[in-house]
Amino acid sequence: MLGLYVHIPFCSAICNYCNFNRGLFEAGLKERYVAALLTEIERAADGSPANTIFFGGGTPSLLEPSEIAAVIDACRQSWSLDEDAEITLEANPETVTPERLTGFRSAGINRLSYGVQSFRDDELGRLSRLHSAARAVDAFGMARAAGFNNISLDLMMWLPQQTVAQWLESVDALIALGPDHASMYMLEIYPNAPLRDSMARGRWSVAPEDDVAEMYLSGLGRMDAAGYVQYEISNVARPGRLSRHNLKYWTDGEWLGFGCGAHSTRVGTRWKNLSATEEYISAVAAGAPVATECRALSAEERLEEALFTGLRLSAGLDLQAVRDRYGVDVWSRYGPELRPFVDQGILLYDGQQLRLPRAGMLLAHEIMAVFIGRTVR
Repeated sequence: MLGLYVHIPFCSAICNYCNFNRGLFEAGLKERYVAALLTEIERAADGSPANTIFFGGGTPSLLEPSEIAAVIDACRQSWSLDEDAEITLEANPETVTPERLTGFRSAGINRLSYGVQSFRDDELGRLSRLHSAARAVDAFGMARAAGFNNISLDLMMWLPQQTVAQWLESVDALIALGPDHASMYMLEIYPNAPLRDSMARGRWSVAPEDDVAEMYLSGLGRMDAAGYVQYEISNVARPGRLSRHNLKYWTDGEWLGFGCGAHSTRVGTRWKNLSATEEYISAVAAGAPVATECRALSAEERLEEALFTGLRLSAGLDLQAVRDRYGVDVWSRYGPELRPFVDQGILLYDGQQLRLPRAGMLLAHEIMAVFIGRTVR
């Protein structure tokens, strides 16, 4: 079934490491943007089955519950949405109150994803986050009190000045709260990120790569011990609480994206919406197309993506399923290049599946690179 992604580009402040499509919150602009979103969704309607909606950003929790409800209703009117559809709202801890969370729950949100990033105030300060560790804990409690029984928390490792012990403090704090899902990412510092300047001025450094490996392995080890199951390189969950929407990205699924900068992939075609918020609103108002960079993916491109995204999953790749869908014997084509990784024990192959053990996940990019650029012409 389809996944529906709704992009909300507004933030109360711009984090110094962020590379997403976002801008500062402005009430009047937000109202016009929501109206444009509703129009885009209604114009795209075709009644196809869908079973997830994901509000990403930006900071979607800056919208009013009534606005979230209107978008969800538009999706229900436009697609055949499952009664038990997973409907996720990304939120920052400083943006929520008990009343707003109750409103989001009543609007139809049944999964909440908090961008916590750290449970240490010094680390949050270096990332220019607006919330404190205590506020994150409070926001989690508010969400439980509002009836949310599916909550995900994001953490980042390899932060400036962060040690292995400090990273594990945040992991332990997350475990103490008991979320249903957790995402544990390595910070990527983009070339134009203001954080680079802050690091230079403050003479902050990041830990050596050996320490990053220890952060990753030790953090996931503690999540294992707490009863969580790793299902993707950066994601763990309680049984039954895997992110159904994000799984579409890793299992060769299809999704439609709405809003500025949103990406879509359907029937072998990929497109991206106009990135600038005002340009997007104007195009919708004029009845003009908002999609840009639209192109058909070749069979080889689709195969390559299915292979390197599927290998991100702990379950790995079902080679027979790949053969059935793409007519390709993966091991016959890529085996000679993959064999050294298998011999080192960082890639597992049993004739039916290819999968990465946890140690292999540390070298995932190097292994996945085998699948890229091998297009047969």
